[in-house]
Amino acid sequence: MARARPSCFLLLIFFFSVFLSLVPETTQLQSSQAWTLLKIQQLLNYPPMLSHWRRGADFCAGAGSSLSPSGSAAVVCYGDTVTQLHIAGPPGTPPLPNNFSIGAFVTTLSRLPDLKVLALSRLGLWGPLPGKLGRLPALEILNMSGNYLFSGIPRGMSRLAALQTLVLDDNLLGGAVPAWVGTQLPSLTLLSLRNNSFQGPVPPSIGAMPSLRSLALASNNLSGNLPDLTSARSLQTIDVSNNALGPAFPKLGRKVVAVALSRNRFAGGLPAAADLADFYLLERLDVSWNRFVGPFPPALLSLPAIRYLSVAGNRFTGLLSDATPCGDNLRFVDLSVNLLTGTVPACLERKKPGTAVLVAENCLDGGGDAAQQHSSPFCQNQALAVGIVPPGKERKSGAGQAGFVAGVVAAVAVAVLVVGFMVFLAVRKASTKGAKERAPAMLVDDNSSSSNGYPSKLLADARYISQTVKLGALGIPSYRSFSLVELEAATNNFENSYLLGQDSHGEMYRGRLGNGIPVTIRTLKIKRSQTTQSLNRHIETISRLRHQHLVSALGHCFEYDLDDSTVTQLYMVFEYVQNGNLRSRISQGTEGCKLTWAQRISAAIGVAKGIQFLHGGIIPGIYENNLRITNILIDQNHVAKIGSYNIPIMAEAMKPEFDSWKGGAGAGTKFQTDSPVHSGNTDIFDFGVILLEVVSGKTITSLYEVEILKELMQWAMADEDRVRRRSFAAPTVRKGCSDESLRTVMEICVRCLAKEEPAHSGRRWRTCFGTCSSPPRCRTIGKGTPGAATAPRRLRRVKAEMQMSCAA
Repeated sequence: MARARPSCFLLLIFFFSVFLSLVPETTQLQSSQAWTLLKIQQLLNYPPMLSHWRRGADFCAGAGSSLSPSGSAAVVCYGDTVTQLHIAGPPGTPPLPNNFSIGAFVTTLSRLPDLKVLALSRLGLWGPLPGKLGRLPALEILNMSGNYLFSGIPRGMSRLAALQTLVLDDNLLGGAVPAWVGTQLPSLTLLSLRNNSFQGPVPPSIGAMPSLRSLALASNNLSGNLPDLTSARSLQTIDVSNNALGPAFPKLGRKVVAVALSRNRFAGGLPAAADLADFYLLERLDVSWNRFVGPFPPALLSLPAIRYLSVAGNRFTGLLSDATPCGDNLRFVDLSVNLLTGTVPACLERKKPGTAVLVAENCLDGGGDAAQQHSSPFCQNQALAVGIVPPGKERKSGAGQAGFVAGVVAAVAVAVLVVGFMVFLAVRKASTKGAKERAPAMLVDDNSSSSNGYPSKLLADARYISQTVKLGALGIPSYRSFSLVELEAATNNFENSYLLGQDSHGEMYRGRLGNGIPVTIRTLKIKRSQTTQSLNRHIETISRLRHQHLVSALGHCFEYDLDDSTVTQLYMVFEYVQNGNLRSRISQGTEGCKLTWAQRISAAIGVAKGIQFLHGGIIPGIYENNLRITNILIDQNHVAKIGSYNIPIMAEAMKPEFDSWKGGAGAGTKFQTDSPVHSGNTDIFDFGVILLEVVSGKTITSLYEVEILKELMQWAMADEDRVRRRSFAAPTVRKGCSDESLRTVMEICVRCLAKEEPAHSGRRWRTCFGTCSSPPRCRTIGKGTPGAATAPRRLRRVKAEMQMSCAA
């Protein structure tokens, strides 16, 4: 019995050790890693969601992952080391301050070597995506979506051999999708690069990734045919919508569940019925708004797992019948805007609860959208126009003509891609000069910088460029192509009561889209001499004219000649701004609520930003925009929008016969005599005239009046008596501004109206605004001067915006 006691004691020790191994460890986080988290908090400018991070805090307890109005944060630890870091900011987070360094931030992150999950979304991170992320060898999930990261994906990230998920959505990344992603990241299962600026073809290596399950490349500038994806045996979802891909339908594996190809350049026909039978797991297929032609395969409706099917906006033909079968799981079908004939299948007529079926704008008999159908001859003529020969009929034009047309289309596509790439490089190069003087010191990974050929100062300063590009079009609906039926519905079939104006070249209508957005629609007759290449080039330019201080283009619609398929008329859709123009809100003798001084300065700054975008936001810049105060429209939030600017396609087709219509972009009326300066200087001179009317409140109709008021303004500025200076201003201005702010705006106005200025419009802008970093007057607007107590507080923010405009 005595010998049994040691055995019992050893058994007790064993069970006790097993019990301890099951108890969660409470080891304190390493002091170095706790310091790293506090440093991350500092580099992120102490965001609200990290307010609980303090010295001595239990970081591993986290704060939960639920997203609050200020964001969320969570830290997951294993033992005494951090393995997961989740930080998410609220939607619309602005870029971090100018002294932020993405290189220093990633260097700090590399002090968490066991990090497996890194999620940093909507935090305002800006700068080139650093290759130093490759210093986190254990990383399995990386999510940096919703930030302001630019440049391309650096080669340094190829060292992340364990990476399984890469999400970089909603950034400003560009360049080509690297081919090494498919070869150096063998474990990658999810690749999501939505809403960036990637261009060029999708590399073939992406189609050979055995582990890839989800590929999301939507809303980029990708082009060319998709690679063969049959080797990606695990691929289940693919979303490449809103690109320029095509024309061939991609080769897909049998396990695909969701395929989104909408709004690309896919053409030809869909796979044959025998091939479609292989997609027995397919639940969602969206090929809408492409260039598909030929017979619609009814087998799509009867796929065993299909739930969502959209083929809208193509040129599918074919005869549907009551007997066409449907799958049991089908819940959404969109066959609209095609050339289908026959009757709506009975299985679609017998809608189940929660099922949506759209068949408008075909040539079908019966159905819920019977009133929105075309006649049968319409579909037959349209089919002939695109080269689809109905059974029993011979095609008039031969294969040689079809090859010629295809060659022209391909040449136009290549030209647009080349021009887009050159524009991108030119913008980067042009921004270097302005960036050198104000770029912050910044740590940039050598690989990410030198491999792309961009100097570090340019990359640092691109924060301003990225902010302008991403926030400049805030709140403006995305640009798209419209169907003629949509525009007819918006204007009640172009009824005369919707007409705003007309001339020999076309008309301007007001309208309201199906989603309730008010618009103006400009019709323009196309000359026979204008080629398809020219039209596509103009549309490419128009689609980039999007800024919060422009009456922006929302889309376009082509009307074709059914005989030869040439474009006969162009419909251009613009925002509709219905709160009057700037003159009606400031001039003496006009009715309505007058703008305060702060609102007038804010409107002037908005106009300046709009002009800068027209000159330098796109390449080639748009000059001689015939700026008039009656063309500056004010929306319901008192935001100024330039309502008339020099759209090239309109300049080719018309003379400036129209005055500015409310809410429309086009040529406006000139003064009785042209301005004495040209190109970019013309717009600066016109901006000075607008400022002159903003300050004085007097209506200006000729250059003679400009010269008289300019001399009176100089006379008022030269006198030290503030009474004379304020007597020049409009009564509303006198009540709401300080003498110093009034003098500053007057000086800017005189500089813009000067005739003896450098020819280069960029130098003229700087001369017009002055160098706002040095003169004390730029820092004392609204304070330290008589009348400052009555100046609105908003002037301080306006002053800061003025300085940003000057610096840019």
